[in-house]
Amino acid sequence: MPQPSVGRVVHYRTYGTPGGEFLPECRAAIVTETDKHLDTDGRTRIGLAVLNPEGLYFNRGCPQDNDATRVGTWHWPERTEEH
Repeated sequence: MPQPSVGRVVHYRTYGTPGGEFLPECRAAIVTETDKHLDTDGRTRIGLAVLNPEGLYFNRGCPQDNDATRVGTWHWPERTEEH
């Protein structure tokens, strides 16, 4: 598994809105800082600049979720099939 480094592109899973008008989804994000320490679950925490259609969102200490199911987390972009 690659290690995150400043400038790499990852995916960030948004929270969506409390009323459900917008559902959680993946957004492109750029790593702005890395933390050498893991959280209590052993996940790597990093700082992100999340790219949204409405503007930028900055998140420090964002945990990793390789399953890409938990909101407020980052994961590596999925690979796509080349045709």
